[in-house]
Amino acid sequence: MSSAQPVLKAASRTETGKAVSHLRKAGRIPAVVFGHGLTSMPVSLDAHEFELLRRKIRSNTLLSLVIDDKDKHRVLIHGIQVDPRTRHLLHVDLFAIKSGEEVTVELPIRTAGSSFAVDRLGGTLLHTMDHVRVRALPDKLPDALEVSIEGLDDFDKAIHLRDVPLPAGVALLSDPDEMVLKVAPPHVVEEPVAPVEVPVGEGEAEAEGGAEAPATEPEPAQG
Repeated sequence: MSSAQPVLKAASRTETGKAVSHLRKAGRIPAVVFGHGLTSMPVSLDAHEFELLRRKIRSNTLLSLVIDDKDKHRVLIHGIQVDPRTRHLLHVDLFAIKSGEEVTVELPIRTAGSSFAVDRLGGTLLHTMDHVRVRALPDKLPDALEVSIEGLDDFDKAIHLRDVPLPAGVALLSDPDEMVLKVAPPHVVEEPVAPVEVPVGEGEAEAEGGAEAPATEPEPAQG
């Protein structure tokens, strides 16, 4: 479970529309802070600092946002817009969390343990889903949903969401009947059997020499 909250620093901004291009050239990313009962606040983030932070956190990591070195908010990264050509960050949405307010997020699925069907039977572990949608208080959110694969000991078994125990205070929003993990049997390739070739004439020779023709008696002389 996440405990320490990474700090994200921001600065108030007045630039909007096309004017935000000047912010990007100066190494800053335009962002917006919003939430229930909160007026949207346009801010900007240091592009380099934000990129470093992104590498250390998950999408559901709670952040401590400090605006202009004074205003503090607990936020989640709600969305990120990226230029499809350059892959540069264009915009960030930050969702402010109110104390005692549950949030809805998607947790990544992480496997634990080992599977007999994989380790001993040569099967392949299939992840049929990568994330699960849950609701919880921010302080109750785990970094990921851990799923044990110990029970996958043959190719007929599968793990569904209903089989996965949830941490205390976390409610499942995804369909409990959805399959999470399964082991596929190894793919066996059957090699074609080459036909046996019989030399031409050999079969006929064996047939001719296999049985002797009965002797023909001379016909009696006439007269």
